[in-house]
Amino acid sequence: MEWMVLPLRRYADFSGRSRRSEFWMFQLFYLLVLIVLGMMIAIGAVVSDKPPGLLGNLALGLVMLFALAMAVPMLALQVRRFHDQDKSGWMVLCAMIPFIGGIMVLVFMCMEGTRGPNRFGPDPKGSQQAV
Repeated sequence: MEWMVLPLRRYADFSGRSRRSEFWMFQLFYLLVLIVLGMMIAIGAVVSDKPPGLLGNLALGLVMLFALAMAVPMLALQVRRFHDQDKSGWMVLCAMIPFIGGIMVLVFMCMEGTRGPNRFGPDPKGSQQAV
């Protein structure tokens, strides 16, 4: 649970480095919240005589607010993941390349960071070996 909420504590911190586990656990948290809100939309559609109904509209509004609130921590976390690989945070903009950009960023998010300290800070795994 610690890894899921750590990016929220570092809400707009674009400096430093973040581990893969921090990124993927935050993605899991994001997905679980969206699933719960999606279920609320579906239940609202089933219960109401005119879909999506009051519950569905409320859940849809919550989805939009949640996505808006999570945009900055998600961006900051991706920048810190690029920093962990000793790459510039501006690499996040690669996601804007049509078709391949999102896949490229996903691949980078899966890659292991550099061992030891780099120009963005100490190794978040605590390793003291420099490569």
